[in-house]
Amino acid sequence: MKHATTPDIPQQAFDWYDEYAHGGIDRRTFMARLGRLAVAGLTIGMITDALLPDYALAEQVSFNDPDIRATYLAFDSPQGYGEGRGYLVQPAGEGRFPAVLVVHENRGLNPYIMDVARRLAKQGYLALAPDALYTLGGYPGNDDDGRALQQSLERPKIEQDFIAAARTLKAHERSSGKLGVVGFCFGGYISNLLAAVMADTVDAAVPFYGTPASGELVRQVRGPLLLQFAALDERVNATWPDYEAALKASQADYQAFTYPDVHHGFHNDSTARYNEAAAELAWTRTLDFFAKHLA
Repeated sequence: MKHATTPDIPQQAFDWYDEYAHGGIDRRTFMARLGRLAVAGLTIGMITDALLPDYALAEQVSFNDPDIRATYLAFDSPQGYGEGRGYLVQPAGEGRFPAVLVVHENRGLNPYIMDVARRLAKQGYLALAPDALYTLGGYPGNDDDGRALQQSLERPKIEQDFIAAARTLKAHERSSGKLGVVGFCFGGYISNLLAAVMADTVDAAVPFYGTPASGELVRQVRGPLLLQFAALDERVNATWPDYEAALKASQADYQAFTYPDVHHGFHNDSTARYNEAAAELAWTRTLDFFAKHLA
């Protein structure tokens, strides 16, 4: 899907949005900076309409598609926030399926991530997309509030919730026992983290524009790992040389792709950062990777 009316937005606006979305500046500062760009036919409204998500654009697989069954799954997380819940989507029909944990960005389980889970189920995977905001009432319906809620949580407990979700999914009665994980932004970080701390549990991990696990944890990664980067994403890309050196030193099984001329978030089809060609290529590579390692 495309943003047919997306204006020609300067690179600065994308950089400021990334800074805002990751807590570097507040909304007032972000909007004030955008005001400097409201020239030459652009208005603040046009810029924000393009940068901020429109989730009506993100539905590629309907929740009532006859090929899938969608519900919710609660799970215990004693080292996290006690209990977690995720959006569970499975292929219609009987049998067991390879499982994939889908990890959202830094704003909770929004409609785009739910659609990613449905896309995976449509391809024959048992997909679980947990919501880190569950104990706070769940994703609040907009990204600004979701981001604030997620920032209010303790990162170690969030991490433990996703570890608990991964264990629950791998052991699920409809799971074949093979487990993959794919995540975006914050979810890319969680994907890298699980590849390190659950190296014997995770059979394949695909972080999209995610930073590595901290400290010595990176040395625990064995793979297989498929890393997806955006060429214009300076913040995340700055972490890659050291991460790659650690992966090489550990003789980890990994592949990395950097997509030219695209922004952080290029797979998210609800904003102007979306790049259809790069997103489709990255997703094809993801599906091929899971087919190889989770079959």
